[in-house]
Amino acid sequence: MNRLAVVVPAHDEQALLPDCLTSLLGALRDLPVRSEVIVVADDCRDETAAVARRLGAVVVTVQARNVGRARAAGMAHALRHGPRDLWLATTDADSRVPRRWGGWQLRHARAGSDLLVGTVRVHDWAPRSEQVRTRFEIRYRQGLTGTGHRHVHGANLGCAATAYERLGGFADLRHGEDHDLVERGRRRGLRVVADAACPVRTSARRRGRAPHGFAHYLDALDDRSPVVGGRT
Repeated sequence: MNRLAVVVPAHDEQALLPDCLTSLLGALRDLPVRSEVIVVADDCRDETAAVARRLGAVVVTVQARNVGRARAAGMAHALRHGPRDLWLATTDADSRVPRRWGGWQLRHARAGSDLLVGTVRVHDWAPRSEQVRTRFEIRYRQGLTGTGHRHVHGANLGCAATAYERLGGFADLRHGEDHDLVERGRRRGLRVVADAACPVRTSARRRGRAPHGFAHYLDALDDRSPVVGGRT
């Protein structure tokens, strides 16, 4: 692989996007490949697009209010020169990748992975109760295995461009597009690698952008039901 593109869907994210892009640009800066960051400004009424351009990202504008369609639009732009030697990655506008994230993605790409599934870590629990934090952390540990993990997050995904095209890309879904892509990859027998070694920091905000996304998952942990099941 000698090209890497990172797609960030964003709906009214001017407040959180600078930290996201600063972390991404830092993670990509010293890689021995050509790289770009693509922000998909989805039905934004704020300065998301202007902020992204000012920080050096490519901006694609859509009016979808649909995270699956937004991620797919960003991937389509990344594929404008074809899939050869291209690795696609994605994160979320309320997330921050660690400095080694770009190198981690590239190592898996060059090792022959078709899909790379990473984990997340909440960096600030202030918007949530201690109960939510405890329940989340118990469930999350249950999803870790000796050889990997069972979690899927759009905030920490990677994919060979050839594999992405073979799968038909992200589906037109308002939520769950990340799980859908990974599940299709597994059904097709692609090499799906679940690696918990490089978690992305994400937010515990109460007002999420995707219905039934991560914020909704945390909302569900506020009730008094037993800590069983669920997926992230």
